[in-house]
Amino acid sequence: MAEGRDVIIVGGGVVGLAVGYVLARAGVSCLILDRREPGREASWAGAGLLPPVSDAQRPPSHPTLALRAWSARLYPEWSAALLDETGIDNGYRRSGGVDLAWTKAEEQALRTAAGRWRVEGIAYERLAPGDFARVEPALNPDLRLAYFLPDRAQIRNPRHLRALAAAFLNRGGRIEPFSAVEGFGVRGGRVVEVRTANGTLQADWVVMAAGAWSGGLLEGLGVRAPTPPVKGQIVLVRADRPLLRRIVEHNKTYLIPRDDGRILIGATEEDAGFVAMPTAPAYRGLLDAALRLCPPLREAEVEATWAGLRPGSFDTRPYIGPAPGLANLIVATGHKRAGLQLSTATAELVADLILGRPPRLDLAHFRIDREPAAGGEDVFRS
Repeated sequence: MAEGRDVIIVGGGVVGLAVGYVLARAGVSCLILDRREPGREASWAGAGLLPPVSDAQRPPSHPTLALRAWSARLYPEWSAALLDETGIDNGYRRSGGVDLAWTKAEEQALRTAAGRWRVEGIAYERLAPGDFARVEPALNPDLRLAYFLPDRAQIRNPRHLRALAAAFLNRGGRIEPFSAVEGFGVRGGRVVEVRTANGTLQADWVVMAAGAWSGGLLEGLGVRAPTPPVKGQIVLVRADRPLLRRIVEHNKTYLIPRDDGRILIGATEEDAGFVAMPTAPAYRGLLDAALRLCPPLREAEVEATWAGLRPGSFDTRPYIGPAPGLANLIVATGHKRAGLQLSTATAELVADLILGRPPRLDLAHFRIDREPAAGGEDVFRS
């Protein structure tokens, strides 16, 4: 028996939950379908690393940077609203961060990044080696260079996911876990049915936000938007006393101190298909990199390791916008390492399309049938 909803969202990760939250606030009836429990894939496995909020009067001209800057501005607003609506503190904190260089080449890359930060209105301070301890005493004094970004932020992503789900449900949304989508019915250039093992559903709009599984589902609709899984592994350590004050970053390695004294060390980027098991070499490599950056971490004990599968795309950008040839299918996936940090603005853009508002960013940059972009657009990682 077919059941109708205004919007069906395929995927209950941070992007799908954020889209549902924005639409539910606008009074739109939504159903979120997830292949397992919502928020248990890449969104849960991530570290919750967020970029600094810019104080620039104008948004960056580059669409990717504008999307990131908008998302960063939204996070404190959303966090306060979610706390008020649900009583759940998602752990949003401006804990500050340091970006590090060991070599002359890395120093030059950081100087180039700092030039972009200046243009974007992001506060930073260059630290000489003798001045590291003023900002982060745990840093290795042999490091060549450090930049301090006082507005670097973080969230506790499992709490954020719980808050989004609770707020969505409180506003009348519905979530069906363990309801994997098996196919679609298409007629007249529109998706008219969403088929699951539990039944067939109908909606005015469908949003594809199924993370690394999105590309396979879209292929069944004749839409080419590959989302190859990018495996990321994390190690969680704990000590008897606080060992870090700031977020620490070096290339693709980061260390994130939580309020409870735990420290997240991440993250790898691996082509491992849909295998999400942690591996010993990755675990060892992350620990070795962290200990070299911050020697006091030798006091810490390993508490847990885990891995997640981020959704890639065919270039450095996510897919956000209508699916070619299907008037009521909106795609919001392919965010790779930046799903948590870009989820807020992505959800607002999807809502713009469904609610008939002019999108507040140029979506041509993120359309599915774009020409692949060159690399090097991302300044911050998550």
